[in-house]
Amino acid sequence: QVQLVESGGGLVQAGGSLRLSCAASRSIFSFTAMGWYRQAPGKQRDLVASITTSGDSTNYVDAVKGRFTISRDNDKNTVYLQMNSLKPEDTGVYYCNADTTWRTYWGQGTQVTVSS
Repeated sequence: QVQLVESGGGLVQAGGSLRLSCAASRSIFSFTAMGWYRQAPGKQRDLVASITTSGDSTNYVDAVKGRFTISRDNDKNTVYLQMNSLKPEDTGVYYCNADTTWRTYWGQGTQVTVSS
């Protein structure tokens, strides 16, 4: 069973930064892609950023382009989300996601709260 463990969430003022980490229980090369999703209160879970595990192709939702950066450390089996210039609308539970050909795995989520 694959485990994805997120960390790094917290409370931050608008304009601040946080770095989220997602540690996988097996090599990230066993996944085709990994990503971060956000679920704001009362809303659906939406993709924020994703990265392929072969090559360095990344994808961002327009609202975070230029502020968030997704990256990975293959040796640590970890994917990161560096979040700068945070805004109150970035508030939500952030979930790590990993895709294989057959299924998708999810972490338990980490809360990010941005105060104005």
